[in-house]
Amino acid sequence: MPDMRGKVVVITGATSGIGAVAAEQLAGLGARIVLVARDQARAEAELARLREKGPGVQPAVYFGDLSRLEEMKRVGREIAAAESRIDVLINNAGALFSHRTLTADGLELTFATNHMSYFVLTEMLRQRLLASAPARVINTSSDAHRRNKLDLDDLQSAKGYAGFKIYGRSKLCNILYTRELARSLAGTGVTANSLHPGFVATRFGDQSGGSFSVMVRLAKNFAISPEKGAETIVYLASSEDVANVSGEYFYKCRPATPTKEAQDDEAARRLWRESERLAGLAAQQHAQR
Repeated sequence: MPDMRGKVVVITGATSGIGAVAAEQLAGLGARIVLVARDQARAEAELARLREKGPGVQPAVYFGDLSRLEEMKRVGREIAAAESRIDVLINNAGALFSHRTLTADGLELTFATNHMSYFVLTEMLRQRLLASAPARVINTSSDAHRRNKLDLDDLQSAKGYAGFKIYGRSKLCNILYTRELARSLAGTGVTANSLHPGFVATRFGDQSGGSFSVMVRLAKNFAISPEKGAETIVYLASSEDVANVSGEYFYKCRPATPTKEAQDDEAARRLWRESERLAGLAAQQHAQR
């Protein structure tokens, strides 16, 4: 098994489901886990499990609402200030909503939570990752990106909303963003990869509302376990086999081929620029185009 002793892993969406399993398995390999969470009770319960899995290594938690831009930035600043190194960043938080909702920032909630939180948190931690190289960024995407196209002129889904379709678009964003992130990090010793965990029986979709939540609960009878779903995250975070692999999309611990739309590098660049604008982040750290 890989030795993760001395490594610091920051992970979002890890108080339940595949994120919690991945965090606990990495803790068992010796890593120090830094959680980003919103629910205090679930976070405290997860911290207790992490201490049990990795005795002698104190995990940490930072609280914030990853659907809000200022919260994403604040959490990123706090982690960057407190952690002397970050070896792995796992952007895993995700949600699906049956009805279109705008955040106080004017962003559609699925897009804000599933894409912008990945983008902003990674940018806030970029310098710490670079200083810790070799380091890794892992973005949880999904095969839900298939049969979806990105409308870069309607990222907030004002022209029409269907919960699963918009979720799929956000997962397409994850892959495009990962490709552009890998390009911008080339030669730095920091890699970036995305993955499809499979259809997993977790809390995901339970709070989406409407008929979708009912369908998800029924479909989970045929889903894989969180332990199986977490395997690729743990592999990408710890295996020496992928130490120098970047810009790829993985499934079952192997490179997979995403759709043609997910390999559109011009769309990836445009998505980056628009995300940067929406977040109000300067372009200084990104490569010149």
